[in-house]
Amino acid sequence: MENVSVQDIIVATGGVLLSGNGGTMLNKIRLDSRQVESGDLFVPIIGEKVDAHKFLGQVAAKGAGAVLTSEHREKTAEMDETSCAWIAVDDTKKALQDVGRHLRKRLTLPIVGVTGSVGKTTTREMIAAALSARFHVYKTPGNSNSQVGVPITVSEITKEDEIGVLELGMSEPGELTVIAQIAKPDVAVITNIGITHIEQLGSRDNIYKEKMTIQDGLSDGGVLVLNGDDDMLQKTTGKTGVKTVYYGTGENCDYRAVALVLTDGKAEFTAVHDGETQKVRLNVMGMHNVMNAMAAIAVCCERGMTMAEAAEGLLTFRGFKHRQQVYADGRFTVMDDSYNASPASMKAALDVFKGLTGKRHIAVLADMKELGENYLEYHREVGEYAANSGVDLVVTLGEASKCLAEGARAVKDIPVVEFLDCDEMVKYLEREVRAGDCVLFKGSNSMGLSAVADKFAEMAGK
Repeated sequence: MENVSVQDIIVATGGVLLSGNGGTMLNKIRLDSRQVESGDLFVPIIGEKVDAHKFLGQVAAKGAGAVLTSEHREKTAEMDETSCAWIAVDDTKKALQDVGRHLRKRLTLPIVGVTGSVGKTTTREMIAAALSARFHVYKTPGNSNSQVGVPITVSEITKEDEIGVLELGMSEPGELTVIAQIAKPDVAVITNIGITHIEQLGSRDNIYKEKMTIQDGLSDGGVLVLNGDDDMLQKTTGKTGVKTVYYGTGENCDYRAVALVLTDGKAEFTAVHDGETQKVRLNVMGMHNVMNAMAAIAVCCERGMTMAEAAEGLLTFRGFKHRQQVYADGRFTVMDDSYNASPASMKAALDVFKGLTGKRHIAVLADMKELGENYLEYHREVGEYAANSGVDLVVTLGEASKCLAEGARAVKDIPVVEFLDCDEMVKYLEREVRAGDCVLFKGSNSMGLSAVADKFAEMAGK
């Protein structure tokens, strides 16, 4: 945070100063008591398992500049023992969001908000890379895309930043509206309408309605950037006062990719907009990244850049950890796409995987989470796709992936090995994987495949 005082926090939250000095200047917002340093604002969130209010005394003694509290209404003796400012609020999570809104109002730079069922993190990164050809870009760090993550993200934007690219997540009804109203994007991107979080939202129609609430933070004169190849988004226009543009490969798209080819697994294509063309080459694997790149090109052009500048910026993006990273210089090849999984991203990973050169292709596939009541059917569908993709061996991890194994066996007579225990699976793979093999690791983050992928990348001699 820059030039933010305790009094600013009181104004933003409507809180009451119980102890300390309103003129104290603050550094960073912290949710983790272990990370608190001198001058930080600690916000205790009440979670399912832990109420962080229990750490207030500890962080105050460590030198925190201020703490929020919904457990205190009056000054206590404990407060007098430190110089920390204690601010009473009704709800600490809502107060954090109020701080985010307050700080966003102080910012003059434009914000690009990115949401969607699949691919929003990669799209965020590619947009940031493309914009960096002209601007100093701030982007969401890590996975801070939630109701508590976005306010902190906004707070860390500095005066040196010229444009922000923020990922806006959603896991429950109404969440995206809250986040969008904090971020206040000038450009809003929706990558697609899939089935991730269908368990919470009930149907694709409901997911569509929720994703469209990103417009609740979009001001008049803003731009809504939609995937024109998506069966639901291609029929959509933005709210009154908002410009709607489409990207993709279809004739309906304002920003269109044509002449798509893969060279060593990396896409090359021509971007077309308003009669102009631009050759684009990507440094990441997979044809599916063409859509992410086209979203980036659309955003850049809507912010006054040329397609040539966007293409130059896109060349700098080389992927990031646990998202289709390929380690091909060791005894065997590892493709690590273990960060998360949905049916669409599973299929995209398999498409990239089959293009890798190796003696055998071993697909290690784990459960996909939050897919709703039809989750077993989705796993079976992915199993069928894996078998048809040409892999030589399917290894599954998890209860739901039993259906993935069934799907693979039903299509083709290929070896399928099932595990419920990750350690047992690792022991099997250590015996099975040979020099010259290609191994894919793909599953939802909670299945723990990232650590396994790291282990095998090291074994391969990355």
